[in-house]
Amino acid sequence: MLAMAAGPGAITDASPVSGAGEEEGKYVKPFTPEKAKELIMSLQQPAVFCNMVFDWPAQHWTAKHLSEVLQGKQIRFRMGMKSTGTAPQFETTCSYIEATLEEFLTWNCDQSTTSEPFRDYDHSKFWAYADYKYFVSLFEDKTDIFQDVKWSDFGFPGRNGQQSTLWIGSMGAHTPCHLDTYGCNLVFQVQGRKRWHLFPPEDTPFLYPTRIPYEESSVFSKINVVNPDLKRFPQFQKARRHMVTLSPGQVLFVPRHWWHYVESIDRVTVSINSWIELEEDHQARVEEAVTRMLVCALKTAENPHNTRAWLNPTEVEATSHEVNCRYLNGAVSAFLDHYRTSKVAGTQGLRTNGENTINEASNVHSHLQAEQTGSHNLTSGTVRQETASPFGPDLVPVTPSSQEPTSERGGIFESDGEDSAGKNGKHFGKLHYTKRQRMMNEREDAVVEPITAGCTVAPSQTLISTDDLLDCLVNPQVTRIVAQLLIQGRSL
Repeated sequence: MLAMAAGPGAITDASPVSGAGEEEGKYVKPFTPEKAKELIMSLQQPAVFCNMVFDWPAQHWTAKHLSEVLQGKQIRFRMGMKSTGTAPQFETTCSYIEATLEEFLTWNCDQSTTSEPFRDYDHSKFWAYADYKYFVSLFEDKTDIFQDVKWSDFGFPGRNGQQSTLWIGSMGAHTPCHLDTYGCNLVFQVQGRKRWHLFPPEDTPFLYPTRIPYEESSVFSKINVVNPDLKRFPQFQKARRHMVTLSPGQVLFVPRHWWHYVESIDRVTVSINSWIELEEDHQARVEEAVTRMLVCALKTAENPHNTRAWLNPTEVEATSHEVNCRYLNGAVSAFLDHYRTSKVAGTQGLRTNGENTINEASNVHSHLQAEQTGSHNLTSGTVRQETASPFGPDLVPVTPSSQEPTSERGGIFESDGEDSAGKNGKHFGKLHYTKRQRMMNEREDAVVEPITAGCTVAPSQTLISTDDLLDCLVNPQVTRIVAQLLIQGRSL
């Protein structure tokens, strides 16, 4: 993979650059809130916004500053190993400690083991991550600080720190590869750099999805994408990795259902994110309710006394079957109520969903016989019309990488193509169009593929485990069909 030299959009700090525009000595942001929201709701690939947050007070939220703001408040850190094998380092395999940010900085910056909470963790072998820290809990007695984050600049009025999450980590800290079942994601990088490895939704069969460990709204990959076991997961070679190194002052847009593995590559990193709700979330909640019911029922039956072996630490407890039934019924009812009262064509939409479900089910046999080798091809035929490219110096696309990642690479945006904006802006305009076209045309081809590619092929003498069964029962494509059938049945 060629590391991109600094080019359009490749800024390294939060300060505006020439080209962002000036008016009476003041910098003008490259996108109005309305335009930014339009881009977020239409983009089908990840992209980095530049010069949009230079006036946010939160741009000064270094870990040192936050330690002073929190004044000795204890927060939970996830402790993981810097050197691991080919297995993902799931949160269920990590250790956890309670410490202050000041103690974290002492351990991390001075590499001291005398800091009491970190005494058992050699800095050369471990990383620390304060992840998923919701502002409303972290700053419950300092609510004025919510206004330091201004997602309204991206077209979401009233959205600020109250709907945001904080992430603070040391070098090597990371989240395992997963996709979020709800919404899309905006990520503001405040301090240090993070490297993002992203994979498109249509590559789901090649990521070997699993719901163990179970966490509502997260589908994990069985693969350690930075050190994959290709003998066990050979289909992963077909996945198209997109990489970008996010620097302070930049905001990454992650579209719905894009897989991502995120790693800190500087000594201290601070990020702020917000998940943006989407129309598709109404059905996704039904799919998640189906998943919760099946996972809790089967895993609790298997071992009712050891839920922590399969329940992600972000989940408080395994809910009962009765509670899960109510949750499922509530999700279906909410979906129906939404479409009955919204301007979306409710009855027609439900009928269309049902027809799509029947069509998908009727094609199962043909999908099982189809080979997977064609899934990388673009749509057949010639694209006759190109849409105007939305990309430029202040909105830089994240494009596919051609080689496996290494521990350190130069550049900000990492790609195997030309410069970040392409020649005359045309290259990415065509990419934007063909990606959307292909996602529409290949949607049907991915229905059964996850069932065959997502389940690890085991020797015939190996017994099928509960997890093996769940990998098939709660595969994202399966729960989508089940949710549509449940909705169709209730709407008749």
